[in-house]
Amino acid sequence: MGKVRTRLVKRLAEELVYTYPDKFTADYEHNKKMVDLLVSGLSKRMRNRVAGYITHLISRGLVQLGQVEEGS
Repeated sequence: MGKVRTRLVKRLAEELVYTYPDKFTADYEHNKKMVDLLVSGLSKRMRNRVAGYITHLISRGLVQLGQVEEGS
């Protein structure tokens, strides 16, 4: 079974990737630092979940030129 991500995590990650497409890569540690810089007030757990979902989107090819495909 796969991991379940809340709608908040998905929405925030998709917003960040759409707004700052050049700031994220397929590297989780880099994405974690970028989420920390771009969004203030997130708990460590939420930051890690958002960074992990961004990494998932990029490494699976679900993000193209800052656009997130529907149905992900």
